[in-house]
Amino acid sequence: MSGGSRDWVAAPGRPLRGRIRVPGDKSISHRAVMLGALAEGTTEIHGFLEGEDTRATAAIFEQLGVRIEAPADTDRVVHGVGLHGLRGSGQPLDCGNAGTGMRLLAGVLSGQAFDSALIGDASLSKRPMRRVTEPLALMGARIETGVQGVPPLRIRGGQSLRGIDYALPVASAQVKSALLLAGLYARGPTTIREPHPTRDYTERMLTAFGWPIEYGPGHARLNGGHRLRATRIDVPADFSSAAFFLVAASVVPGSELHIDAVGMNPRRTGLLRALQLMGADIREENPREQGGEPVADLVVRHAALHGIEIPEALVPDMIDEFPALFIAAACADGRTVVRGAAELRVKESDRIATMAAGLRALGVVIEETPDGAVIDGRAGSEVLFDAGGIESHGDHRIAMSFAIAAQLARGEVRIRDTANVATSFPGFEVLAARAGMALQAVSP
Repeated sequence: MSGGSRDWVAAPGRPLRGRIRVPGDKSISHRAVMLGALAEGTTEIHGFLEGEDTRATAAIFEQLGVRIEAPADTDRVVHGVGLHGLRGSGQPLDCGNAGTGMRLLAGVLSGQAFDSALIGDASLSKRPMRRVTEPLALMGARIETGVQGVPPLRIRGGQSLRGIDYALPVASAQVKSALLLAGLYARGPTTIREPHPTRDYTERMLTAFGWPIEYGPGHARLNGGHRLRATRIDVPADFSSAAFFLVAASVVPGSELHIDAVGMNPRRTGLLRALQLMGADIREENPREQGGEPVADLVVRHAALHGIEIPEALVPDMIDEFPALFIAAACADGRTVVRGAAELRVKESDRIATMAAGLRALGVVIEETPDGAVIDGRAGSEVLFDAGGIESHGDHRIAMSFAIAAQLARGEVRIRDTANVATSFPGFEVLAARAGMALQAVSP
């Protein structure tokens, strides 16, 4: 667990008002450091997420011989060593809690001349890795996993990689990205096909670093043998972090909140579209492009939500936002049905089971299904949630979601094991309190 043990006590606060900016996008911050390290020249990153996950990725590249400076908070200067300039480390490379970091690094390290070992914290050490190691093996990589395909990953250097044409059995931006990064080192073309389109951060950033790549919704193709050229990356605010405030301001009466410069990658904003289908009042202002990514300011006002059947087409574009969506559904009028989200079972926790247990503890009627849930909204109840205690199981998104629920509770809600929030959203408590939520950290 990162940062030692810690609980939150949350309770009804005031309407969410004002203007906020959430931290930089985690996915883009990871990729900016990785490609900056493998590029020729010096890459400047502005808006870098100062979270434990992204810092772990930067520390790994420093361990592999890349000089990375931090001239100011949220800024990084990466002195690239080129595609073949990394140096092996005699020590394991610790990804902390970062599943993105570990999976993408597996692709990069498969093409190196040296052996390496990727390890993680207790949570990451339970997460499945075969779906990335097996297709990498088809490219010629040699990777050993722990029992049942979990970390640590032991990667043999000096392998000759070859491009493959691979259809992902399950849509995953992380697996796609790992294969594309391995493809930088492979002979011939690497083509990835997806059953549903996923986030295209890696494809966009490879383009920004000058690597030729063809891509569109559901497919990507590149050839090895090119070079990455250093560039400047401006990281937009993380939509997944903004999501908690979108839901909170939607469900807390009297709220009107402005959230600045949010990344609006269409493969990331499924929650926005789902909330709007439920009746949310969220407006996009000042749309623009920043660092190759679409960005907008979001204005969200309290609105009466109604339950819906979440369109399965939206599921891949909101997979990280489902804990917050479950809270919105519990506040809605009527029933919300989620299907096609089995991926939630293998996140930092089993998010379907963990959210269901927490919502039941607060008085919500919810039925788990193998790939989703049926949630009966409590709109019209005098109080939407009971007071009580919640187990977050060290899952940052679970913890932040129940902090929202507590704003509409009968009394205090104690959320246990919240230290891992720092992996993705450092300073959440301070920003939440500034916006109007009642939340404080306490010792367990």
